[in-house]
Amino acid sequence: MRKPLLQLALDTFDLPSALAPLQQAAPHIDIIEVGTILCLSEGMGAVRVIRSLFPDKTILADVRIAEAGGIIAKMAFEAGADWVSVVSGAAPSTAEVVYDVAQQQGGDVQIELSDGWTWQQAARWREIGIDQAIIHRSRDAEAQGELAWGRADLDNIRRLADMGYRVTVAGSVGVNDVSTFAGIPVYIFISGRAIRNAANPAGAAASFQRAICSAFAAPAQNS
Repeated sequence: MRKPLLQLALDTFDLPSALAPLQQAAPHIDIIEVGTILCLSEGMGAVRVIRSLFPDKTILADVRIAEAGGIIAKMAFEAGADWVSVVSGAAPSTAEVVYDVAQQQGGDVQIELSDGWTWQQAARWREIGIDQAIIHRSRDAEAQGELAWGRADLDNIRRLADMGYRVTVAGSVGVNDVSTFAGIPVYIFISGRAIRNAANPAGAAASFQRAICSAFAAPAQNS
C-alpha cells in the first residue's frame, strides 16, 4: 500500500496569514489547499500567488463547485490550480462539466462528500470519470460526541477504494489519529489548524509525515 500524501488546508481570511505558515511547512507538504474561505476572501489571486511561489507543488482550489461548473473550474485552472472540488449535492451534469474542463486543462476533480451522499451517486461519479473523493468523519457521530473515526467510516473508505476512488480523509484528523487508518487505502490526509496554527508549522507538518510513514510502513519481508 502506497504512503498517503499530506495536504495543508489554508482556510484563512487573507493571503498573508496563509503564506506565513505555508512557507515554513512547505518542505513537508505534498499538496497545498487554497481553502474555500481563502478563495472567497482573496479570489483566484490567492491561487495565482501560491502557484508562483510553489511551482512544483500540487494545488487544490477548494471552490466546492455547486453550479456554474465550467466557468468556476476554468477560472481555477487558469489561475494555476491542479485540482478543484465539487460538492456531492451538485447535479451530475455539473460534475460532468467540471470533469470535462479538468481533462481539457490537464487537471483533476475531487468530490466533497457531504452528509446525505449515496452509493448510487458514487457510482455515477465514477461513470463520469471522477476518481477522487473527500470523506469526512460522520457528522452524526461527531454530534453525539464520538471523537474517533469509527468502523463505519473506515468501511466507507474501503468501499470507495474498491470502486476505484482515491480517498482523501478530512476533518478532525490529528497526528495521533493517523495510526487508526493503518491498512486502510487512504490517498491523502488533510490537516488544517493543527499545522497552520502551530507555533512551529514546519515541526507540526514533519510530525504528521512521521506518523504517516510509521502507520503505513511496508511490512518487513522474511528472508
